[in-house]
Amino acid sequence: VQLQASGGGLVQAGGSLKLSCAASGFSFSTYHMAWFRQAPGKEREFVATISLYGGGTYYADSVKGRFTISRHNAKNTMYLQMNSLKPEDTAVYYCARRGSGVSIPIATRTASDYDYWGQGTLVTVSS
Repeated sequence: VQLQASGGGLVQAGGSLKLSCAASGFSFSTYHMAWFRQAPGKEREFVATISLYGGGTYYADSVKGRFTISRHNAKNTMYLQMNSLKPEDTAVYYCARRGSGVSIPIATRTASDYDYWGQGTLVTVSS
């Protein structure tokens, strides 16, 4: 299983970035996926999650209305479109695969419920 996040960079406040997460080594369309982020000196936090075919999406309150999670199962890729970026969005962004345990909530926001993680891509928003 591999998850490769990309698309991070330096952007001014108010700008946009689109992150990608390329998945391989597993049946991508059979797993719920999510984005998390970790700012310097802070714990990793939930950003957004998406259901198997993209019909269900859930967001952290801090990004709702600004970020959009999506997926393209034929390309084994998940995306995070980030608009109206703020300096507080600065973090390393990670994509993650929800574990397959039957007791794990479908739209879980708990990092420990995700079993594979990408290496992260750094997003820096300047003021």
